[in-house]
Amino acid sequence: MNESGTSEITLAFDDNRHASLLFGQYDQNLAKLERRLGVQANANGNHVTLKGKPEACEQARLVLENLYSRVELGQPIGLGDVDGAIEEGAMQGSLFPKDEETGRAVFEQIGTRRRGSVRARNTAQDLYLRAMKRHELVFAEGPAGTGKTWLAVGFAVLLLEQGAIERIILSRPALEAGERLGFLPGDMRDKVDPYLRPIYDALADFMDARMLERGMQTGMIEVAPLAFMRGRTLSNACVLLDEAQNATSMQMKMFLTRLGEGSRMIVTGDPSQTDLPPGQKSGLSEAIGLLSGLEGIGHVVFKEGDVVRHDLVRRIVGAYEASARRVASHEARK
Repeated sequence: MNESGTSEITLAFDDNRHASLLFGQYDQNLAKLERRLGVQANANGNHVTLKGKPEACEQARLVLENLYSRVELGQPIGLGDVDGAIEEGAMQGSLFPKDEETGRAVFEQIGTRRRGSVRARNTAQDLYLRAMKRHELVFAEGPAGTGKTWLAVGFAVLLLEQGAIERIILSRPALEAGERLGFLPGDMRDKVDPYLRPIYDALADFMDARMLERGMQTGMIEVAPLAFMRGRTLSNACVLLDEAQNATSMQMKMFLTRLGEGSRMIVTGDPSQTDLPPGQKSGLSEAIGLLSGLEGIGHVVFKEGDVVRHDLVRRIVGAYEASARRVASHEARK
C-alpha cells in the first residue's frame, strides 16, 4: 500500500484464452468490476492490475479468481455473473455453508445438461434455490427481472433429468394487462401462447430443442393456462404457477389443492402488479398470508436490489418502487 492509502495487486492467469473470456469482450467484465467496487482494473495479456482501496482490491481479486475457476470449467461468464460473484464474495464470514476447497461462502447452484451449472447471483436467489430443494411448496414474490421464473424452470428441468419427477407442468393465469383471451384471434393454443411465451423461452434455455419438443409431444412437459388445472391431481411432477398475482382466491385454492404424491409446487409473482379488477383480492397475497410458515412451505421475498437483468432495469424498478412509497406516504398523511 502506498502513501495515498491505495494498494496495487497484479494477477497472472495461466491460460491466455481463459483470461480473455474472464475479462470479457472489450474488457466489459473488468469495467463492470470497476463500477461496482470502485477499483481500477487494467488488463495486459493474461495479467490484470488492480488499483484502489485495499479492501476493494482484495474483493476484486477474489471475484476474478472465483470467475476464472468457472471459466476453466467451461462455464460462460457474463456481466450478471460478475454481479453474482461480487455478491457471493460479500457473504464471506456469514452463516452460509463454506466451500471445502476455498473456505469461502458459496451460493447455491443448479445444473442441467444443456445449460451446465447456474449459480445464484445474490442472497435472495441463494435462499430461493435452497428453499426449492428443501420444501414441497415454495412461494416467491418480488419484481420482474429477479430470476424467479427462470430459476424455477431450471430447477424443474434438473429434477426431471435426475428422475426425481416424471413430468413438468407450467402454468399462468390467462389474464394480463386488462386483456381477455376472447379478444385474441385463433384457436385456444393461439390465444394462450402469448401469455406462456416467457415459460417456453425459459425451457429453451435449459433444455435441448429436440428433448423439449419430444417432451411437449409426449406430455412429459405441459404448458397450460391455470384454468386447465381444475379437477386434476398432479402426482410425481414439478408444478410451476407463474404470474400468480393474477390468480383469484378461488383459482389459487384450486391450484394448491392439486398437489399430489411425489410432487413439488413453485408459485411466483409480484403482488404489486396484479391485473385483476379493482377490489378483487389477489390469490397470491392471500395464500402467502395464510400459508407462510407452515411446515413444508418456503417463502422467499425478492426486492428491487435483487433485479439481475440489465442495470437499467434495476434502476427503473427502483424508480417505480420509490414513487409508490411516496404516494403511500402522502396518502397516510391525509
